[in-house]
Order: sequence, then structure tokens, then C-alpha cells
Amino acid sequence: MEESVIDIVKTIAGKIAEYSVAPIRRQLSYLFCYRGYMDDLSNKVQELGHAKDDLQITVDEAIRRGDEIRPIVQDWLTRADVITGEAEELMTDENKSCFKGWCPNLKSRYQLGREAEQKAQVIVEIQKARNFPDGVSHRVPAPNVTSKNYDPFESRASILNEIMDALRDDKISMIGVWGMGGVGKTTLVEQVAAQAKQQKLFDKVPTAYVSQTVDLKKIQQQIADVIGLEFVEESESGRAGRLSQTLTREKKLLIILDDLWAGLNLKDVGIPSDHKGLKMVLTSRRHSVLFNEMDIEKNFAVEQLSEEEAWSLFKKEAGESIEKPDLQPTAEEVLKKCGGLPIAIVTVAKALKGKDSITWRDALRQLTRSIETTVEGIEAKIFLTLELSYNHLYGDEVKSLFLLCGLLDYGDTPIDNLFKYGVGLDLFQNINALEEARDRLHTLINNLKASSLLLKSNDDAYVRMHDVVRQVARAIASKDPHRFVVREDDRFEEWSKTDESKSNNPSFSSLNIPNTFFEGMKKLKVLDLSKMSFTTLPSSLDSLSNLRTLRLDGCKLVDIALIGKLTKLQVLSLVGSTIQQLPNEMVQLTNLRLLDLNHCGQLKVIPQNLLSSLSRLECLCMKSSFTQWAVEGENNACLSELNHLSHLTTLDIYVPDAKLLPKEDMFLGNLTRYSIFMGDGRFSPYCKTSRTLKLNEVDRSLYLGDGIGKLLKKTEELELRELSGTKSILYELDKEGFCKLKRLHVSASPEIQYVIDLNDQRVQQHGAFPLLESLILDGLINLEEVCRGPIPIRFFDNLKTLNVEECDGLKFIFLLSTARGLSQLEYMRIKNCKVMQQIITCERESEIKENDHMGTNLQPFPKLRFLELENLPELMNFSYFGSELETTSQGMCSQGNLDIHIPFFSCQASFPNLEELELDNLPKLKEIWHHQLPFGSFNNLQILQVYDCPCLLNLIPSHLIQRLENLKEIDVNDCEVLEHVFVFDLQGIDRNVGILPKLETLKLGELSRLRYIICNEDKNDSMRCLFSHPTLMDFQNLKHLSIQDCMEEDEDEGHVNTPTKDIMLFGEKVWTPPNYVDAF
Repeated sequence: MEESVIDIVKTIAGKIAEYSVAPIRRQLSYLFCYRGYMDDLSNKVQELGHAKDDLQITVDEAIRRGDEIRPIVQDWLTRADVITGEAEELMTDENKSCFKGWCPNLKSRYQLGREAEQKAQVIVEIQKARNFPDGVSHRVPAPNVTSKNYDPFESRASILNEIMDALRDDKISMIGVWGMGGVGKTTLVEQVAAQAKQQKLFDKVPTAYVSQTVDLKKIQQQIADVIGLEFVEESESGRAGRLSQTLTREKKLLIILDDLWAGLNLKDVGIPSDHKGLKMVLTSRRHSVLFNEMDIEKNFAVEQLSEEEAWSLFKKEAGESIEKPDLQPTAEEVLKKCGGLPIAIVTVAKALKGKDSITWRDALRQLTRSIETTVEGIEAKIFLTLELSYNHLYGDEVKSLFLLCGLLDYGDTPIDNLFKYGVGLDLFQNINALEEARDRLHTLINNLKASSLLLKSNDDAYVRMHDVVRQVARAIASKDPHRFVVREDDRFEEWSKTDESKSNNPSFSSLNIPNTFFEGMKKLKVLDLSKMSFTTLPSSLDSLSNLRTLRLDGCKLVDIALIGKLTKLQVLSLVGSTIQQLPNEMVQLTNLRLLDLNHCGQLKVIPQNLLSSLSRLECLCMKSSFTQWAVEGENNACLSELNHLSHLTTLDIYVPDAKLLPKEDMFLGNLTRYSIFMGDGRFSPYCKTSRTLKLNEVDRSLYLGDGIGKLLKKTEELELRELSGTKSILYELDKEGFCKLKRLHVSASPEIQYVIDLNDQRVQQHGAFPLLESLILDGLINLEEVCRGPIPIRFFDNLKTLNVEECDGLKFIFLLSTARGLSQLEYMRIKNCKVMQQIITCERESEIKENDHMGTNLQPFPKLRFLELENLPELMNFSYFGSELETTSQGMCSQGNLDIHIPFFSCQASFPNLEELELDNLPKLKEIWHHQLPFGSFNNLQILQVYDCPCLLNLIPSHLIQRLENLKEIDVNDCEVLEHVFVFDLQGIDRNVGILPKLETLKLGELSRLRYIICNEDKNDSMRCLFSHPTLMDFQNLKHLSIQDCMEEDEDEGHVNTPTKDIMLFGEKVWTPPNYVDAF
């Protein structure tokens, strides 16, 4: 027994020694071995730097592709930057306190060793976290098709409803829509896509335009853009396999294939045949294509408009004047010639709108003449109506542009390509500068859109032409003196013998071009060889002595020295090519006016003095491209060369270091269109205006230079990161108040205390930001006020979007006097501000009294449509100015404290246009609405989302429930003490007015104390809960219902818990509304 006791004592003593000696040994090691800890830290910092640089290369490449960097990667880079900065600061402190590694101060040695060891451990943890199994980025899906203003006719509305019913039918997966060209099939399926998205029937709804000339890669890409897929495969079969694999992972998917001319093998595209969650809608001019070749299960025919519908559309587009007695008979005859086809009706009506009766009679004669058309699928009467519209175009320029658009590929056409082709073809008359030509092109495109001969694309950088219009344009071009010929085939010998004057714009895709091919084309003006591979360019290219435009976009290029012989070249485009070095021979291109090197990520060498030799250059584009700018005197190109380009007005460049700017930056002052990125910042490559300046880690002294100073005065989009040397933005950077600025983004700048400082006398003398539409403030940890002091008129007059995030010193956003001036504000997003207490506050007691007397007059933000408030732990209310505290209710917070409070929105709050309200992680929110809101407040609210508000007692009280007549979606989650969703008093209800008549979606989650969804406020009423078919609140339009993790611990009180068969939601078992779709 004694021995066992001794063993136990020994064991205990050993452990005591172990746990006491080891820490002491570690503490002593900080003192005597601190040098080793410092060396180890230095090594680990160096290793982390290499890892960070390696990751940054991948990140930068992803940004150039337009991908979005994953938050976990951004967080890792930030953590790496922070710990590196701290470690370098520690090593700097050592150098100050120690001499050549010797530190006589024992306390300093101990502290250095201890901190070095701790930071080294942090670096080890960060290195371990450098694991991103899903990659560093993801594709940003292209927006789904958004339909244009659509005024459906009865015949179309019925078909649309039938198609939507078929999409909801689990037994139908293939739907067809057929009808003659121009009857409105595309417009109809655009509406199908829009409604499918709005009703949340599918997760993704990609649309691809097939057309007569089937291009599998283009179809695959259109689908991939919407689902966020990026292809790495080159072959069609490889891309099909990748697409099929990705589509299979989508649970609910609708794919629309528009304009099939023949059967299409879906497997070749990459569309899986065994995907149960996949549905398809296909359109074609031929019923046989859909029924016989595509195995359609449900077909819908789109017929011509009825006489009444046709006349209604005709009058809408041509104007009321067509009903005048002297014009109506002729107009009716003209309408008959349109054959009930919307495309013909619209184009003819717009062509004749406002014209006299003589012109109408002449148009009727033109439409009556008998012709034979050989255009496949186009009836003679349709050809005549579109030809009439073409003939009524005013001017040779717009007709030439129309024909040019018609001769290009099917699908959307980049406006930038039209510009480059138009310059090469001398399409723009009496134009001296490219900027003038760009303006002229914009005008011509608007003219064609106004005539409905061009359509608006989903992307403003593109235009679209209806396939029927394109066919007619090609037929007109074949007999019109405007000679544009586009050929895409491999009959090279026939090409070389073709009449030179007709070969203005040959375009090839994936063809092998013989060296002698261009010898017979001396009058060629425009040549597009995009997406081809060249070790060297065809030797006969130097015979193209009149070539004005050459596009080699997306080409795999090695040696392009031959370009130097094309001395009349005005436009050279190498967008997205693999070119690594521009040839010295390019110095001979003295007539070059536009050089487009955008997205040439491999371009590393531009010979010295090459750029300065291009004396006529007006436009230089190098976005996401060359960054190896040299200091003057080195071998590579330097920015000072741009001072020699006196005609330069358009510039897109990235300058990694502001020190590379020459002392004399005269070229900046002449720019009228630019996107200039400067400094080592991870900027988004996209620009929303034509004058964009993005600066990172730039000292205020740079802004005072002549070049940058001139740019600031005319910049429309300005982004500033890590700005130093200034406490405010206005007047310290631009003394004239940023009169042209439309978008301002300031981030990660701890020295900034104000955006506008009203204590500066200059502010009182001038207006400021009169055109500003968007203001983003992010990571300004010492920002005290957005506007210091009440702002006079002419400030923020046009502000529409406000986004404030991570401004930890900001207690409020605006003073009441300032907020009243923001009459155009539509979007407000406030997130992650630690001490934010109010959105709007009053500065003086006089303002409070003035507000009490003013009531709802001059209320702030009358046009606000979207409001999001997230993670604001100190936020008490939106705006409360009452001179006396008003208590509207009292309750018990989750912490158990009795709390008397005021509502979040005060009695003066009036947001008549607010459509979406999101309240997230607001721990001090107890009650949302005041019981005496102004008439019309929140009447237009459509989406209400409330998350993580632990003290919220109820959602929608009785006094408000009949006002929310437009509410469509309610989503409530993680509100710990919420007991009731809807509360109303039967005595105060107007039974002639419905309750939430448009509600479609109701989602409730993690509401641990939820007792009732609908509760009668009258405690004496024997019915505590109401929900039955005859009641006012019958949710006729409810389509989606989700109730998860909602229960009351006391079962005697009644509870809500899912899933169960008998859910006490509304005082009885759940009744299924007539339009109910599913539960989430």
C-alpha cells in the first residue's frame, strides 16, 4: 500500500515539475534565444510572402477574366497582409533598439523573442489555411434574360399562360413554340423566361439563339454564361462534356433554344437527356422541325395578330393621326399588307409615323407591287414591309450601318466591332476624329432602334437584329450599291478570284489560310481573322495596301512583324490574343489611329519609342494587359512616350506604381475617354462610365499634379483605396467640387474623417457632387461624419445609391437637414458599422421642434426603393426626432430585461416607394413600425426580410396589415422572442379591403417562441387564431411556404413544428391555397 502511495506521489510530483518547468524554460528562451526567434520569424515572413505572391498571380488572372474572388481567398490575403505588416514592424523595432543583433536591454530581448514566436505561430496557421478546394474564384453568372416592356395581346397572353402551365407539369419536359418569322416567338419566350424566374420555378434559365447557321460553340457559351461555367476545352465535344456535367448538377433548370431551322443533336451541345430537373422550350418557324426532329411533347402555334390586335399595335406605333378621315383608309390598307406580323407592323408604323397622306399612298403602292423573293422562309409581303422601312431611313450612313449589321453573324453584335468596321469602311462622313465617329455611331444606332430595325440587347455594349430583319438586310445588300460582302467558307481559290470591290469585310473562323490567299484583294479595307492561330501571318497579307482595319482578336500569335507593311492601317485590334511582344516594325504604322490591346495578359514587351512613333494615334486600349512600364531610358515602353501623342484622346491603362508617371504628364490633360488604374490594388476591371479613375496607395500630393488634377475635374467614376495625406475628400482633392463625378468609391483609408467638411469656407461658395449618383464608403474606420455640418443646396442633388460598410466610427449617416435634400435616393445599404445608432439624426433642438410641426412634409428619401441594414449592434432606430419619449409597447428581451422602447420607424417615417426592406442582425430592434404612420407609408413594400433580431416581438401589427397590399414575400429567420407574425384586431378591420392579397412567399425559420402566424389582437375574443377559406386572410396567391425549426417548448400553449401532419399555423390545420406551388 505504501509503495502505491509513493508511486502516486512521484507521478504527481513529476507532472508538477513538467507543467512548471516547461513554461519557465520557454520564458527563459525568449530572453536568451530571442535572436533565433527573430530569425525564424524572418524566414517565415519570407515564405509567406512567396506563397502570397504566388496566390496573387492566380487572383490577378481571375480578375482579368472577370471572375469574382471567393471571400475565403480575400480573407486569407488580408490576414497575410496584416501579419506581414506586424512582423515587419516588429523587426524594424528590433533594428531601432538593438545593434547588429545585440540587444543589451533584457526586457526588450524578452518582449522581442516572445512576440516573434507568437507571430511565427500565426504565420504557420495562415500557411495551413492556404487550401482552397473550390478554387480562388468563381464565374459571375451573366444576368438572365430580362424582357422589354411587354404589352401582351389576348392571343399571346393565353399562349403564355398555357406554356407556364406546361412548365409546371412534371410529365412534360420538351415544349415547342412555332410560327412564321416575325410573328413574335422570341418576344414570347423572353416572357416565359422572365416569368419562370420571377415565379422561381427554376434555379437558372439560360437562353441560346441557334439561327440558320448552327455554331455549337456559341450555343454552348450562351448557356455557360448564365450558369457561371468557364470552358477550358477547345473542342466542341470537350466543351459539350463539361457543359453536360455542369448542367447535371443543377436541380431545376429551364433551357430555351430560340430559332431552330433544323433538328439539333442536344448531346452535341452538351444538354443531358436524362436530367429529371431539366425542361426545355424550343422555337422554330417549322412545325416539322419540332414535332418530327426534336420529339416535342407539347407544341404551341403562334399565329398572326387578329385585326383588332393588329390595329391597336399599329395605332400605338404610328400615332393617333392614322384615325383621321383622310388617312385612315390608306392606313388600313397598309396594315393589311403587314400580314398581322408584329415585326412588319412596328417597322412600317415607325417608318410612316408623322408623314403626310401622300407619303402614305406612295408607301401603299410600294407594298402592293408584285415581287418574287428568294429569301428562304420570308414571304414577299414581309420583305416589302421591311424594305419600305429601309427606304425610309434618312441618309446614306444609317443605311450602310443597317446593311453592315445584317451581314455580320447571327446573335448580338458588339458595338465596338461596328465602330472598328465602320472606321475602316469610311462609313462615317465628314468626321475628323474617332471620338466624333463614336458619337455618330451612337446616333445611327439609336435611329435604327427607333425604326425597330435594331433591337436593344441585354448588354448595353451590344445590339441585336431580328433574324427576319437580318435576312432581308442581306437580300437588300446583294443588290444595293453599298458593297459589303461577308463570306465564311474555305473555297480559297474562288475567293481570290472574287471582284476586289466586293471583298470589303471577309471573316474567317478556324480556317487554314494559304500564303498566297490575299494576293487578289488589293482593295480590301476591313479584315477580321479573329480566333485563329498564326505562327507567322500569311505572306500575301502585305499586298493589302488599302487595308484600314485588321482584327486579330483572340488569336494565338507569335510573329506579327508583317503588320508593319500595312502602312494605311488605321485600326489594329489584338484583344485577348496571346501576343507577348509587339514587333519593332510597327513604327511604320504612322496612320494608325486605334490600337486595342485589351486583355492581352501575356504582353510583356513593347519596344522603346514604338508608341511615341504612332503619331496619329487617338485611342490606346490596354485594359488587363501590359503592365511592364519602364522608367525613362530603359528598354521597355515608358509612360513619357504618351506625351508625344498629341491626338491621343482615349486611354485605358494600368500603372502599377504612381512613381512611373513622368514629371510632365501632358497627355492626361487631353483625354476625353479613359479608364486609368493606378497602384497595387485589386480593382474590378469593369467600368460603368467612359471616364474612370481608380487609385490605390496614392498620396494626396499626386492629386495636386497637373495631369491627375485635370482628370479629377472631369472624372465620372472615381475609386480611391488606401488614400493618405488628407482628412476629407471634397476640395482637398478637387477645388471645384467634382462637378462631373457620377460614382465615388472610397475604401480602406483610415485617415479619412469626412467626405465633406462644411467648416471649409470653400464649400460654402460652390456646390459639390451635383451629378453624383452612387456613393460607396467601405473600411473608413475613422470616418466621423459623411457630411460635417448641414449641407446647403446643390450638394448630392442626384444621389441614387448609398452603400456604407465597416465605418466603425460612424454614429449616424446624415443630419435631418441633409437627408431632406436627397430627394433622388433609391438604394441604401448600411452594414457592419459598430457604433451606428441612427441613420438620420438632428443636430439641434430647433430641428426637432421644426420636424414636429412639419409632419410629413419634406420627409427624407421619398424615392427610396431598397433599404438594407445589417450587423449594426448599436442601431436603435432609423430616425427619431420626437421631443417627448413615446412608448408604444413593452416586452421582455431575450436577456430577460423589462424594456420600454420606441419603434424603429418613427411616426414621421414615410417611404411610399420602398419595395424591399431587409433588417439583419439588429440586436436592439424591438418593434419595427410606429402605430401612427403617415398615410401611404410602406404601401408599395413588396419584400420584407428580417433575420437575427433577438428582441423583436412581432412582425406586422394590426394597424399596418391592410396597408401592405403589395407585399409579395416575407422571410423571417432567427428572431428568438418573436411570437406572432401577423396580428390584427377584428374590430378595426375593413372587410371590404383584402389582407396581404398579393403574398406569394412566406418563409419562417428558427423562431423558437413562435406561437401563431395569425393572431387576433382582441384578448377577449374566443378565437385567438384565424385562418379559414372564407376569411379575409385567405392567401389566394400563396405559392411558396416554408416553416422550419419553429417550435414552442410548452406544448400546452400550442406549437409550430415541422414537419408534422397537423400544424397549428392559423388556428386549424393548414389549408392549401388555390395557387400553392410547393414548400421549400
